[in-house]
Amino acid sequence: MRGTILLSHGSDSGPQAIKVSALAALAEARGWRTQRPDYREDDAHGHAGAVAPRLARLNAAIAACETPPLLVGSSMGAFVSGLASLEHPVAGLFLLAAPEAIPGFDTALDVRQDVPTMLIHGWRDELCPLDDIYTFASRRQLPLLILDDEHRLAASLPAIERQFAAFLDALA
Repeated sequence: MRGTILLSHGSDSGPQAIKVSALAALAEARGWRTQRPDYREDDAHGHAGAVAPRLARLNAAIAACETPPLLVGSSMGAFVSGLASLEHPVAGLFLLAAPEAIPGFDTALDVRQDVPTMLIHGWRDELCPLDDIYTFASRRQLPLLILDDEHRLAASLPAIERQFAAFLDALA
């Protein structure tokens, strides 16, 4: 086994979400262990109210890993993955449709600077403005792939899978 990947789903979704499931299957086929925390109970607290319990759940999953895990997240899952990277050593961050901020939550998105990171976002993201994540990525000089898609990135799964495979290969 190559290590553990923790895949965090977005709000109004679940651990069996299409993107999370597809990326988990791809990683498992390449010899990685995957875990998908279930945040649905946390999401009942609303967006701002879900951040702290999601972060606690993800921190517990990270602490249970034998080696620093790779964190993969979509939307709210990307947001908490970034914040968790500030508290724990991680092997990398693969963040999809990440919001730069959660209205009503005091802390903005941030990531650990010493780990490989990839951001993927849609040109037409109706929930998380592209300008915000572009500014975030440029301040930190992080790679950002912008796809012709909306927030859910549903039309871009093959491109995301290719980028994820390359990301995993680079970490191996």
